[in-house]
Amino acid sequence: MANNKEKLFSEFPPVSTEEWMAKITEDLKGADFEKKLVWRTNEGFKVQPFYRQENLAGLDTTTKPGEFPFVRGIKADNDWLVSQAICGKDAKAANAKALEVLNKGITKLNFILCDNLCEGSSLETMLDGICAECVALDFCTSPEIACKQAEALVAYFTKKGYDLSKIKGAVYFDPIYSILMNGTDKANGFADAGKLINILKPLKKFRCLVASPVILSDAGAYCYQELGYALAWGNEYMRTLTEAGIPANAVAKKIRFNFGISSNYFMEIAKFRAARMLWAKIVEQYKPECTCNDKPEDGICRCSCKMHAQAQTSKFNQTVFDPYVNLLRSQTEAMSAAVAGVESILVTPFDFAYEEPNDFSERLARNQQLLLKEESHMDKVVDPAGGSYYVENLTAAIAEQAWNLFLAIEEDGGMMAQAKAGKVQEAINASGKARREAAAKRRETLLGTNQFPNINEIAGERKATSCCCRKGSDYPTLETARLASEFEQLRLATEASGKRPKVFMLTIGNLAMRQARAQFSGNFFGCAGYQIIDNLGFKTDEEGAEAACKAKADIIVLCSSDDEYAEYAPAAFKAVGDKAIFVVAGAPACMEDLKAQGIENYIHVRCNVLDTLKDFNAKLNIK
Repeated sequence: MANNKEKLFSEFPPVSTEEWMAKITEDLKGADFEKKLVWRTNEGFKVQPFYRQENLAGLDTTTKPGEFPFVRGIKADNDWLVSQAICGKDAKAANAKALEVLNKGITKLNFILCDNLCEGSSLETMLDGICAECVALDFCTSPEIACKQAEALVAYFTKKGYDLSKIKGAVYFDPIYSILMNGTDKANGFADAGKLINILKPLKKFRCLVASPVILSDAGAYCYQELGYALAWGNEYMRTLTEAGIPANAVAKKIRFNFGISSNYFMEIAKFRAARMLWAKIVEQYKPECTCNDKPEDGICRCSCKMHAQAQTSKFNQTVFDPYVNLLRSQTEAMSAAVAGVESILVTPFDFAYEEPNDFSERLARNQQLLLKEESHMDKVVDPAGGSYYVENLTAAIAEQAWNLFLAIEEDGGMMAQAKAGKVQEAINASGKARREAAAKRRETLLGTNQFPNINEIAGERKATSCCCRKGSDYPTLETARLASEFEQLRLATEASGKRPKVFMLTIGNLAMRQARAQFSGNFFGCAGYQIIDNLGFKTDEEGAEAACKAKADIIVLCSSDDEYAEYAPAAFKAVGDKAIFVVAGAPACMEDLKAQGIENYIHVRCNVLDTLKDFNAKLNIK
């Protein structure tokens, strides 16, 4: 075996970075390396086209899973909890649904209580038949009733005779969430946080101080923003409560993070790895006291430095049209969270954007995680990204950007102060707007919405659901418009008009160019739900114009090559006359000459697709 290895390596000698760069430079044939191959991320750093072992220099990649600073995970295995939200209208309905899904692979229940306090007989009804020692239980509540909900839970678990040390879950206390989403602070900040920690002392594995950066992700935040604000969110609990005299280890062990997951696959893996590392170092600075018999020399409780996090797939990139593509997005999102080693995953059902999830969509959401576990065995491999030159460098880069944001927030008063001043909302809303503008120009792709739409799809009864969180206006709130929202409004307007405009491809001249531009144009106008009539090609402009008129086309798109437009466009424009809107596919050098002849409409890769289609809708009297 050793001889075979030696032979293999002798046949494939090592190649230096300089040799790789020389070959790349040769293949680029004079093109700029930085512009062609280096990706500048929205997070503000550059990603190289390739990485090598030497790029690990200076990075700490020697720790094991479960070891401080937990970049490779907070435990020695990669099993995670499969979560599902339970939104029963009453305790009995919630219980029935919970019992049903527990038999279908769910290991964590997220009860959505909101403003409703569940105690006494209603709590007993809701948890009837559920073994609290065998499943994690989360109770999503408003912060002003969190203490009462916690008291009710402790009383219930004690009454049932459970071993309180085995019960896992959380009661949500998150006043910053209420400010960002609802514009109110009914809980008066962290006034009840100390009391809540004390109430839940018997439940050692039950958490209550929740940071919810998932809402930032769902509002369009970039990865580094979500992470930077998450760190400041958690640190707000640490700083405020330790200053109030509560031990650092007691505070840290009650904090839980709820992250979002976007479709930026490798970036999300790096985000979670960086999050654990940075949070561990933040908590370490508070010097939480270790109470174990086998104390470390410095007396610091490293267990308190573990970040406990749930990850939830994105709502921001969900679409009403071509909704089954949402399954593809959420599957890659769940996979990145699984590879990154999160504690639990909640997959958002694919139909969440337009209706209350039903049994079918919730079943698919559960099975997406079960596929990762039972068929792909991702729970059997700990930190498979560890040691990857690319992922390790991505982890370090996003950690640096997030850390800089965290420091800036802390210098400006901290997370609570920034939320009340509206600075968090302003920054995240600006990112959401920038991403929607990028989608409008196809710089950010939504398959089935702004690229490759199903032109024959009808939404019918599917209408985008609106957020019902807004209750007050004491503070600015986050915008919850999805990435696809404006495209959907455009297409729904076309559908509601009762008139489906016909777009006729007048293909002529160079075969390769006319076919490519016809495909581009069909994809372009399909985003508005128009009917596309493609053609193999015409011999003359007059023949094409005549065929378009017979088809009763509303829009006629001339598809040819840039060199031929000077000849074909004027003749075709004259042949069409005022029978339809005439459009040229492309941005030829002769555009100004053509405009002088009255040809005003052009579509090309630099167009703002959304604004251009809005203009066409206006010309067609579609409102």
